[in-house]
Amino acid sequence: MARVTKSEIIARASDEVRKSFSLAKFKEKKGFGAENAKYKEQTWIPLSKGWQEATGLPGIPQGHITILRGHSDTGKTTSLLECSVACQKMGILPVLIITEVKFDWQFARSVGFQYEEVVDEETGEVTGYDGFFLYADRGTLGTIEDVASYIADLLDEQARGNLPYDICFLWDSVGSVPCRMSVESKSNSNMWNAGALSQQFGGFIDQKIILTRKQSSPYTATLVCVNKIWNVTENAFTGQIGIRNKGGEALYYDASLVVNYGNPGSAGTAKLLARVAGNDLCWGKRTNIGVEKCHLSAVYHKGRAIMTAHGFIPEGDTEKYKAEHKKEWAERLGTQVDSIQFAEEIEEVDTGFSVE
Repeated sequence: MARVTKSEIIARASDEVRKSFSLAKFKEKKGFGAENAKYKEQTWIPLSKGWQEATGLPGIPQGHITILRGHSDTGKTTSLLECSVACQKMGILPVLIITEVKFDWQFARSVGFQYEEVVDEETGEVTGYDGFFLYADRGTLGTIEDVASYIADLLDEQARGNLPYDICFLWDSVGSVPCRMSVESKSNSNMWNAGALSQQFGGFIDQKIILTRKQSSPYTATLVCVNKIWNVTENAFTGQIGIRNKGGEALYYDASLVVNYGNPGSAGTAKLLARVAGNDLCWGKRTNIGVEKCHLSAVYHKGRAIMTAHGFIPEGDTEKYKAEHKKEWAERLGTQVDSIQFAEEIEEVDTGFSVE
């Protein structure tokens, strides 16, 4: 009789165990059922036709982190406002986090953001603004940790059902607020700020945002951040351009969508002017908008759009837009409509790094 080895005995025993084992029951016992892997159908917060034509995307993906990156006055805040307007129309609660402290309520209204002025009945003075949104700025959010705590609190309230809406956090901007260590030391350090962002967002907030995409979450949360460029480098051998973000890379790595505005080395925009008798009115800017990173669609591209006081318009709609607003511009310039001349584009300073 052939001798049975120890390994053969173990193998036979394992086979018997597997025959009686139910993976389905094990998943059920451990809470690893099929529903645990179910995510909500992907939805988008639509931005303007001009933005869509430039990027090839419908807008901002709900339930994800999106970075709007570039130099000053290249269209980042305009995109943020377009997103807030779309949120109001869709019943998604916009949460404005304005640590840049440059928010212009009139500009927001011209883009389509809805709000009411709160007026003091005795003095007639506007004392605040109210409507379907939440607003916080540097008056209450003095550090990166404060911003993270504010977002975390609202996410907890949403999860409990105390804030029964889908939420879109709109932060303008990353890098404009220091971390607690910078404040306490009275020395603003980008390295410390980057560390705080990594700890507070990369290790905590970002995951809480993404988990609201799961089918088990009754409401969805979205985070859209304006992020200025810290510096730009060019590899002398490969010609590859490297961009560093203000406040570090934690949000960039966790973002599903990163959109660049202007050129990496500079604004790279062109002013569009209405001119009469030596007086100029800048009615728009031509800007590059390019998708750098997108984990949601294989089809996207880089293009150009016209940034105006009413949001983005496609390059092909320029003449239509001028005709619609020429009378308004003539009144502001104190002249007749027929007296307005439109100047050639005035290119702003460019270092040569371009969005091709």
